[in-house]
Amino acid sequence: MRYAHPTLAGLLSLAARTGADPTWPAATDEMEEIVYQLQGFKGRVFNDVITPCNNEAAGPGRVTASEWLRVGFHDMATHNRVFGTGGLDASLQFELTNGENTGPGHNTTLRFLANYYSSQSSMADLIAAGVYASVRSCGGPVVPLRLGRKDATSSGSTGVPQPQNSAETFRQQFDRMGFSTEEMIQVTACGHTLGGVHSEEFPEIVPSGTGTNGQKQLDTTDATFDNKVVTEYISGTTQNPLVVGPAVAVNRHSDFKVFNIDGNATMNGLTSATTFRDVCKTVLQKMIDTVPSGVTLTDPIAPYAVKPVDMQLTLNSGGSTFLLSGYIRVRTTNRASGAIKNIKMTWKDRNGGCASGSCSYTATVQGAGTGFDDTFEFFPISTNIPTSSGISSFTVTVNLNDGTSESYDNNGNSYPLSDAIILQKPQSCLLQSSGALTVSALVRNDITATPSLGISYLTPRGVVRNGNPVPILSSTTVAMTKGDCAGPYTFYSASYTIAGGLSYAAKLSVTAGSNSDSFNKASDLSGSCAAFSGTASCTTPGGGGGGGGGGGGNEPDASSTIASSSAAGPSSTSSVVEVTSSSHITSSTTIAPSSTTSSTTPTATGPARKPTVAGYTRLRCATEGSGVRALTGASFAYDTMTLESCAANCTAAGNFAYFGVEYARECYCGNSLAASSSEAPDSECNMLCAGDATEYCGAGNRLELYAKHDAGTGTTATSTTASAAQPTATLGRKDTVGDYVFVGCQTEATEGGRALEGKAWADDGMTLEGCAEACSGWEYFGVEYGRECYCGNTLRGGSAPAPLADCSFTCAGTPYEYCGAGNRLELYRLASASSSSSSKTRRSRLERGRRL
Repeated sequence: MRYAHPTLAGLLSLAARTGADPTWPAATDEMEEIVYQLQGFKGRVFNDVITPCNNEAAGPGRVTASEWLRVGFHDMATHNRVFGTGGLDASLQFELTNGENTGPGHNTTLRFLANYYSSQSSMADLIAAGVYASVRSCGGPVVPLRLGRKDATSSGSTGVPQPQNSAETFRQQFDRMGFSTEEMIQVTACGHTLGGVHSEEFPEIVPSGTGTNGQKQLDTTDATFDNKVVTEYISGTTQNPLVVGPAVAVNRHSDFKVFNIDGNATMNGLTSATTFRDVCKTVLQKMIDTVPSGVTLTDPIAPYAVKPVDMQLTLNSGGSTFLLSGYIRVRTTNRASGAIKNIKMTWKDRNGGCASGSCSYTATVQGAGTGFDDTFEFFPISTNIPTSSGISSFTVTVNLNDGTSESYDNNGNSYPLSDAIILQKPQSCLLQSSGALTVSALVRNDITATPSLGISYLTPRGVVRNGNPVPILSSTTVAMTKGDCAGPYTFYSASYTIAGGLSYAAKLSVTAGSNSDSFNKASDLSGSCAAFSGTASCTTPGGGGGGGGGGGGNEPDASSTIASSSAAGPSSTSSVVEVTSSSHITSSTTIAPSSTTSSTTPTATGPARKPTVAGYTRLRCATEGSGVRALTGASFAYDTMTLESCAANCTAAGNFAYFGVEYARECYCGNSLAASSSEAPDSECNMLCAGDATEYCGAGNRLELYAKHDAGTGTTATSTTASAAQPTATLGRKDTVGDYVFVGCQTEATEGGRALEGKAWADDGMTLEGCAEACSGWEYFGVEYGRECYCGNTLRGGSAPAPLADCSFTCAGTPYEYCGAGNRLELYRLASASSSSSSKTRRSRLERGRRL
C-alpha cells in the first residue's frame, strides 16, 4: 500500500536539510530501496551480480561491475551540450547494433537492470544507480546519486568514442559532451580502472587466443577501484592493451591518445590515491548527471533514518476491524549493535484523535539488512484497528536500551496512511502462467467517486529489432464493478489479463477521486482469490473525508504540464494523464452527490456555473474522448486553477476555440473536440476549482467545457449552437494509406522475433502516413503501441489476426488514427500484393471491425 507522493520535480523545492529524511512517501522511495536495501532481510539484491567486484556473472573473463560502469558512459556519450540532446537517457537499449556499442556486456547489463524497471524506477535512473553500485562494490568512492531521469523512446545520435579516433577527435567528442580536456582524461582513467578489453569485440587489440578467457586487463587490479591504471601508465610498466601492444600498430591505442594529449599533466595529477578517488567521485557524478535538456534531477538521495515499508491495511472477516501490517525500517549504520530496544508506532484515527482509546503498537526487531555502507533493522507491525474510527497518520518513537528515545514525525507532517481506498489482497489473485488478474478493493462508503484499477506492466520484446533486451513499460486503466457492502466499506472488483509472461512484475493502483492505494506489487498476490467471510450492514463512517490525513490522491505536481496519453486499454473508462515528472494521475468518473447543483444563476453564497468567461461561452459538462483527450491543443495544471486562468492560458497559447477544466486543476485547450466526447449531466461536473471555490471545474474524466463567442456575428454562441459544432476530423480506421490497404489488427510473432523484421523506427509524431512512407517498397507495414513503425515482406510465424478492438491506441502524431497497441500491429499491405481472395478477407475483417 503506497500513497500519492510529490513528483521528482516537486522534491526539488524541499529545503535541503543536512541529515533530514525526505517527506514520506516520496517519488524516490522505490529507487531508495533498490539502491540501499541490498542484502539480508527484505534485501532487493540489486548488487548480486557485481559483488564481490570480481564476480563474472556475465561470463568467464568478464568483470560484471566494469560492464555496468561502461554502460553508464556509453549511454551518456552521445550528449550534445549545444542542442541539449542525448545524455544518460537509456537510449543505449535502442543502439546496441549501431556499430558503436559492441559486445554482449551492454545487453547483459541492461537485461539485469530491467528486472527493476517500473513506473517509479526509470531505466535511465537504474543505469545511473548501476554506476554508483559498480564503483562502490569495487571499493571506489560514493558517487552521489540524483534521480529523475527520463527514458528515451528511440535511439539517439551516434558519437560514442571509438579506439581508432585521433586525439583531436576525442577532444572534440568530449567537448560536445560538456567535458573539458582534463575531465576527458580523468573520466577515462576512472572508467578504465576496472575490467579489460575482450578479443570478441576488439580482435585487432586483443588477438584471439591471447589474454585470460579472451580478456586483457587494463591494469593489474582489474577488480579493484584504484589508481593502478594511472601509476602503471606513468611508471612505464603498464600492460593496458589500449596503451601498448597490438593496438599501437593499428592505431587503436585510445587510452594513450587520451592520456598523453596534455603531455601527461593530468595523469601525473592522479598518482595520489586520495586525489584519484576524489576526482573520480566528481567526474563520474558529472557523467551520470549529464542528461537531456528539460530533465531536472533531484538532490542526491540518501537512505531514510526511519522509513515505513510495505504498510498495508486489510479488512478482517466481519468488516469491523482492519489488520495493519508492514515494517518500520530504522537505519542503524551509526548505532552500536543492539542499541534499539523497540519502536512504538502511535496513530491518529481518521478524525485526528483516538476514538478507540488505544492507538499505539510496540514492536521489537525481526530482521536486519545491509547496503554497501549502511545497516538497517526491521520492526514488524501487526495490529488491528477498528473500521469505525480508522487511521489517518502515525508517528514513530525509537526507544533505546540506554533509556533515551527518539521521535520521528515525517518532518512535522506525520506519516500519512489513508483508509479511504484499500486494495484487498486476500480477495485478489494473479495466475502468473496466463497473466489472469483479479483485483478486489474496498472503498469507504463516504467516498463518492467510482474507483478504477490502474495496472503498470512490462511486455517483453522477445528477439527484437536492435536486440533490445528492455521490456516495454505499459499501463492501462480498468473500470471496477461494485460488489457487496462490508460495514463502512463496499467491495469493488476488476479483472484483466496481463499478456507477455511478466505479470509478476506488474504494479497495481486503485484510485477513486483524490484517494488511492498505489504501487502494489502483483507478485504479492496468490494464485487464487479467497472468499470474504462475514458480512456487516452498510454504514457510513463518521468524519474524516477522503484524504485520510494526507494519504491518497495522485494529482500532478503544481507546476506540471499535462500531455495526453493513449495508453488506456479498450476496456478503460478512465483517463490516464501523464505529467512531465513521469508520475501519473489516474482520474475516474466521479459519481454525483445526492444534492443537485444549480446550473443557472450564481449566488453570492455558494458555487455556480458561469455562463460566460473571458470571451468564452459555457457549452456543457463533457466527457473525455474514448482513448483520447477531448481537447488536444495545449494543457496546463496548477493548484490555483480557475475558469478565468484557464481561458487566459488557452487564449495565450494559441487563441484556441475551446477550453475545458477537469479534475479541479487541469486545463485543456483545442480547436476541435474528439468525436467520442459526449455531453454529461451537469451534476457530474461537481468538483470546485482549486483556485476558486465559487466555480465548478469539471471532475474526473469530466470537462467544464467552454467555446469562443461567435466571431462572425459578434453575439454569444448558445449552448445549442456550440454543441452542433463538429470536430475537424474524427477517429477511425483507414481503409487505405498511400499504396497500402488495411489488413486488420495483428499480434506480434511468437516464434523468436518481430512479426515484421525488415525495418523499424519509432517517433513521437507517428502517423500511418509517416510509417507508410518509411516502409515504401516493403510489402507490409504495421504501427504498434502508438509510435512504433515496422516494415517487412513476410509475417513471422506465430503472428495472427486479433480482434480489431485490441488495436486501441491512437497514433502519437494524430488523435484521429489508430496505431495498434501493446503487442498489436495496425497492419497494412501493398494493394498490388494483395490477391482478390485476401481482399475479400480484408473487407470482411473491416466490416466486422466497424461493428465492434
